[in-house]
Amino acid sequence: MSRRLERSVLSATLFANAKAKRLAIRLTRWTGKSREYVHPKHLLGDTSEHYWYLEHLAPGATLLDVGCGNGMHTLKAARRCVDVAGVDADLASLGVGLRTAQRLGMTNVAFVAANVEEGLPIAPARFDMVLCLDLLEHVHKRDLVLTEIRRVLKPAGVLLLAVPNRATAWKRRLERADLPFYSDPDHKIEYTLDELRVELDRNGFAIRSLHPSVYDMPLVGLIDIVGGISLALYRRLTTVRRRLARRYPQDDAGFFVVCDAR
Repeated sequence: MSRRLERSVLSATLFANAKAKRLAIRLTRWTGKSREYVHPKHLLGDTSEHYWYLEHLAPGATLLDVGCGNGMHTLKAARRCVDVAGVDADLASLGVGLRTAQRLGMTNVAFVAANVEEGLPIAPARFDMVLCLDLLEHVHKRDLVLTEIRRVLKPAGVLLLAVPNRATAWKRRLERADLPFYSDPDHKIEYTLDELRVELDRNGFAIRSLHPSVYDMPLVGLIDIVGGISLALYRRLTTVRRRLARRYPQDDAGFFVVCDAR
């Protein structure tokens, strides 16, 4: 395959994946799987098999979800923790989380509107745990955000963090073709594991353990659409991708990290 043809095929794949992701989010509502427009990954069920952080949540813990978006992870955490809050700048997304919490009768959840790059409107040492999933790559002031997370955590607090891996084979192939290789055009950064360790250490955190994400591959958009149509099949495909990520950790789509505050 010529370089020009390869670049055209890869570019078309990127375009199709972006469109497919948006379609999958709509399909979950159109097909009655959700009352809100959400990605099918949020509908897999509250088990540690599908949500790696759940096994780390203690029943008596207090937790803050930083960059909570529509609150899907906040609400999952609230089923295990005694007191949970979510903070995000997107009022529309927070509205989804609030409506869902009210519909489910969850009284141990609060949502706060705030720009995390301007600090967290939270008292120091307020929470046992902080959940920060798929946020750091979207912000410029990452040191400020991590410093604020460290501030609101208790001395022996735990940060549960998810960020994307930029060094997978699929992304390296896109980079060689001089195409956008970040998994989202809004990302300001994606990490290697060494870069992530340095950033965390600089802001008062040490990595305790890593969990597998899912195998990075070209046809993620197609898998997303499958999820919008059939959650059972999407669940099986996700399980396969997770097994592949364990076998080929260099091609894990992201880093799921348990961090101890220092």
